[in-house]
Amino acid sequence: MSQQTDSTPILPASNALPVGGVDEVRPNFTNSVDTKTIVYKSEVMKQLMKMIDRVSPSNATVLVLGESGTGKELIARAIHDRSHRRNRPFVAINCGALRETLLESELFGHEKGSFTGAYTRKIGLAEAANGGTLFLDEIGELSPGIQAKLLRFIQEGEIFRVGGKDPIKVDIRLISATNRELDQEVTRGNFREDLYYRINTITVHSPPLRRRKEDIPLLIEYFLARGNHKLLNRGRQMSEDAMKIMMRYDWPGNIRELQNVCERMQILSDGHTIMPGDLPENIINPEQKIVTNDYDPTVTLYELEKRYILKALNYFDGNKTQAANALAITIKTLYNKLHEYGEFEKYAVHTKPMK
Repeated sequence: MSQQTDSTPILPASNALPVGGVDEVRPNFTNSVDTKTIVYKSEVMKQLMKMIDRVSPSNATVLVLGESGTGKELIARAIHDRSHRRNRPFVAINCGALRETLLESELFGHEKGSFTGAYTRKIGLAEAANGGTLFLDEIGELSPGIQAKLLRFIQEGEIFRVGGKDPIKVDIRLISATNRELDQEVTRGNFREDLYYRINTITVHSPPLRRRKEDIPLLIEYFLARGNHKLLNRGRQMSEDAMKIMMRYDWPGNIRELQNVCERMQILSDGHTIMPGDLPENIINPEQKIVTNDYDPTVTLYELEKRYILKALNYFDGNKTQAANALAITIKTLYNKLHEYGEFEKYAVHTKPMK
C-alpha cells in the first residue's frame, strides 16, 4: 500500500496472549519494521485486544480514537486481519494530508478529462478496497463537502468518480480514526452529526504509551533487536539506569517517538549497551525544553507565529502530526501554514528538516 499514514506499531510481548492467528500486522511509515504479532503485556492492551477480537467478525463501522503515535492504523489492520475480509484489500488514506480536491480524487477516483491534468481514468481508493476494508485516518480533518459525499457513500454503498455520471457499487468495511473528540466537533458544527453516528457503531480507544509503561521495556527490546540499524552491532541492549530514565519519560509522541529514539540510540551509541549518556537530552531532562522568550517589539505577530510553528516542527523532528497536536491546530492548518511560509518541501518527511 502506498498511502502515507501516521501509523505506529502496537507491539506484543513474546509471552503475550495469542491474537487470533494473525500472520502479520504491518505498520506503514518510513522507519517501520514488519511485525508478525502484536507485542504487549499491559492489562489495558489485553482489554483492547479482547475488544478487537469481539468486533472483528462483524461488518460494523469502527471508530478508533487515540493520540497520534499510538498505533491507530495497526488497530484497524488487526480488525481487518481477524475479519472474513482478511484475504481482500486493506486500503488506507490520510484525510489530513491532502487538499479537498485531491482527496476527493484519491478517495473516489476520476474520469479522463474531468479536470486539468486528468489524462486518464483513475480508480479511487474506495473502489480499490472493494470487498475489503477502507481505513480513513484523521477523518476529523474532512471538509464539509467531502463529509457529505462520504455519508452518501456509506448510506448507499456506491460512489461517483469525479466527473463521472454513473454510480459504482462498492462493498467495503469502513474503519476510521482520529485524535480529535468528534462529539465536540459535532457540537461546534465542524463535523456532520449524521456522519458521526454512521462511523462510530463501535468505538475503540488506543491507549497512550504513558498509560501502558510496563510495555516500554518490551517495545525497546523489540525495536533494538529488529530495527533497520541492527547490523551496526551496537546499541543492542539498554543498561538498567538508561531504562529507568526511559520509563520516567512521558512519551508525548507515544510509540512512534519511542521507535525513533531507539533508532537514534542504535546509530549514535558508543557500544553494545546503551548508557544514560547515549540518551537524547530531552529524554534525560524533558523540562529543559520549555523555553520562554521576552517580548521583542521588532517582531511581528506573523513572524512570531512562523518562528513558533517551525520551532514546534524542529522539536518533533519534522513530525507534522505531533507538531499540529502540540500547537492545538489541525494538520490541514499546519500544511497551509507551511505552504504560506514556503517551507513545505523542507518538512516534507518525518525527519529533521534539510539544512
